[in-house]
Amino acid sequence: MALQRVIRAAGPPPPALSTAPTVALELERLTVRYESSVALDGVTCAIYQGEQVAVVGPNGAGKSTLFKAIVGLLKLSAGAVRCFGAPEAVPGLIAYLPQRSMVDWRFPVSVADVVMMGRVGRVGLFRRPGARDRALVAEALDLVKMRHLARRQISELSGGQQQRVFLARALAQEARILLMDEPLTGLDVGSQDMLFQVMEDLRGRDVTILTALHDLQLAARHFDRVMLLNRRLVGIGPAAEVFAPNRLVEAYGSHLHLTVTREGILTVADTCCEHE
Repeated sequence: MALQRVIRAAGPPPPALSTAPTVALELERLTVRYESSVALDGVTCAIYQGEQVAVVGPNGAGKSTLFKAIVGLLKLSAGAVRCFGAPEAVPGLIAYLPQRSMVDWRFPVSVADVVMMGRVGRVGLFRRPGARDRALVAEALDLVKMRHLARRQISELSGGQQQRVFLARALAQEARILLMDEPLTGLDVGSQDMLFQVMEDLRGRDVTILTALHDLQLAARHFDRVMLLNRRLVGIGPAAEVFAPNRLVEAYGSHLHLTVTREGILTVADTCCEHE
């Protein structure tokens, strides 16, 4: 049983946007089907440059499918994805950080080597990295506070450190949009706080971040907007609006029980037996 408290007063207010904010990512009726089942059904929304958006919903809601469809790892059944106005994901401008369980951490490679992999798309597979590439790798490692472990084997790192290394790889890639799939899973509170600090540092760089996660309280506290998903878009906006009881029940159904308290809405969700 997962126990959470949804705070009505959502965390930091959205960053001030100009009268004509830049749309970093636009989804138009995005639909993905697996044989006879529908994984995503007509998802339409716009994500603005520099925003940090939490993507939440029950297991099997399509969060990982959404990210894979955006970067082109899954073929769309219908709809469109536009990246900074281009009719598809722009190579190099968008980076996908998969769930840690999907990565073979036993591969014998150093932290610096993993981050340098982010430069392959820019440098080319058979060209040696130059001074600028090495400088970008060092800068990315500095940003995630991992430069002192540059020569450490990736398998020797903690879960939080591994997550920060993959974030550094995306930054070395010079990605403008980051899609992070369950980056907090398995991390202790200290490691989570460190990751949130790095994300906060990225605000000044206008990096757009979409993060899939399960914890509704963290979504309300740390993100500008939340996207509530259950195969279709249930709602997107400030947490105080999207986490209305009727929308939460619509998204989570019988797996969610709500109790109103003085401090907000207490949610009890049974997610132990579901798999996405």
